[in-house]
Amino acid sequence: MSLHTSLTAVITSLVILSATVSCSVARDQQTVGGYIDDATITTQVKARMLSDSEVSGTSISVETLNGTVMLSGFATTNTEKATAESIARGVNGVTEVRNEIAVRP
Repeated sequence: MSLHTSLTAVITSLVILSATVSCSVARDQQTVGGYIDDATITTQVKARMLSDSEVSGTSISVETLNGTVMLSGFATTNTEKATAESIARGVNGVTEVRNEIAVRP
């Protein structure tokens, strides 16, 4: 009975571990490392936008998937929209930027 209980505990632990790792790798990411890299890119883009006086970082959303950055939200000018894209392109690890920011004066 002790061996059966131990084996059950090990199998249960492996199932839980597998589910946890699967959940942490979201949106079709290939690896946990890729997910962490994307989170780092998103954080760096957002931080640079918030520190830039030409961009309203609170009005622009940033999402990253496999190095591709998606910008969305609102800008007050085309210059602000272009600056946000430029900031995103300047972050290490960014392979592509999709700029879906709408301009609203």
